[in-house]
Amino acid sequence: MNLTRRSLALASALAGFTAVASAQTKWDLPAAYPATNFHTENLMQFAADVDKATAGKLKITVHANASLFKAPEIKRAVQGGQAQMGEILLSLSSNEWALFGVDALPFLADSYDGSAKLYKAQKPALDKKLGEQGMMLLYAVPWPPQGIYVKKPINSAADLKGVKWRAYNQQTSRIAELVGAQPVTVQAAELSQAMATGVIESYMSSGSTGYDTKTYEYIKYWYDTQAWLPKNGVLVNKQAFDALDKPTQSALLKAGADAEARGFALSKAKNTEYIDLLKKNGMNIMVPPPALTSDMKKVGDTMLKEWLEKAGPEGQAVIDAYKKM
Repeated sequence: MNLTRRSLALASALAGFTAVASAQTKWDLPAAYPATNFHTENLMQFAADVDKATAGKLKITVHANASLFKAPEIKRAVQGGQAQMGEILLSLSSNEWALFGVDALPFLADSYDGSAKLYKAQKPALDKKLGEQGMMLLYAVPWPPQGIYVKKPINSAADLKGVKWRAYNQQTSRIAELVGAQPVTVQAAELSQAMATGVIESYMSSGSTGYDTKTYEYIKYWYDTQAWLPKNGVLVNKQAFDALDKPTQSALLKAGADAEARGFALSKAKNTEYIDLLKKNGMNIMVPPPALTSDMKKVGDTMLKEWLEKAGPEGQAVIDAYKKM
């Protein structure tokens, strides 16, 4: 009789353990940037917030530095369900759909205020497109303003002719073509090696990328053009989201909204911090000469015209909405 009671108790305990185990959901979140990057730190805080809000019911593992999927693979991995969510540079998918790249058009939105307005104008179209692809945009955070890293002092765009220029999306490749540089495709995780081996000698990015990749060890000039503020978007597979219970969905959405607000403020604060760190490590922070500014704004005008031709009425509607704000 005692043996039977013990067996029943053990069976009951095992059943309870199985119920708890099955109640816990584990998600993977691939990201393309180093663990020390502010975007990744924000993701880690987001995952911790979800864990706390759901009492451990939803566990999200952040895989930094393209360790699970390379940057160009992350969107497809989320769409196909290989990862339940992931962080992407939105403009990396602009070959697929022009509106993914509106925030990478030079000098269209060149401040944090402009970036927020452009995001507001872009978001309804983004939500619709991602919804059609079986995903949802949980939140987005801008990078700091983009400048030009180059090995030599420059006075105008003509000084970039023939320079080996890092391209990572359609926009940065087109800038290279318009200024006569040689575009070479290099993603964030391979950037340090590309500089060390001489594959590239110039690129456009923020102070954040320059510091993360120790660009100051290879390149000594950064021209603070403040050309654009590209956004990272955090995507969720809609099927995975729909499988969560309502309280868990609500916790995820709340943590996402908090991460967006925190990330925006963090990007602003880090911009100054990263530029100071670059200076301390020997980078010359340069004010763009008038000729360079004028040349780059002409590049921006050309690219906006080309973009509108590709994006059509849908793109024009986003630009019109942005300009009215």
